[in-house]
Amino acid sequence: MDNSKDNTFTIGEESAGIIQVADDVVSSIAALAVLEVDGVSRLTGNISNDLVAKLGKRNLSKALRVIFEEDKVRVDVTIEAKFGYNLIKISNEVQEKVKSSLMTMTGLECTSVNVKISGIDMDGENV
Repeated sequence: MDNSKDNTFTIGEESAGIIQVADDVVSSIAALAVLEVDGVSRLTGNISNDLVAKLGKRNLSKALRVIFEEDKVRVDVTIEAKFGYNLIKISNEVQEKVKSSLMTMTGLECTSVNVKISGIDMDGENV
């Protein structure tokens, strides 16, 4: 993977040319995957589903960090969970969803997804 000056990463070289993905795209994919998990209220910083699609990596930096390691990535994410949900189950689902989404959409292998739960949303749905 080539880390170039304009914050894009080469994920493939085909006979027709090079495929590059901006790091903001990878961050957005990871953030949206986190927010799809049942029991996740929000990413820390109150970022909603609609905003994540429009925001870049800089705006997600407190809640989500993607670290590029050669041709793989590591993700650190901080979430607020809904009250009444099993925190371990939510964390495991976040890890699997992020890994799966990044592999499916970019072909990038995610070595680890570190989940930090910063709070409980008392207004969230109860199980």
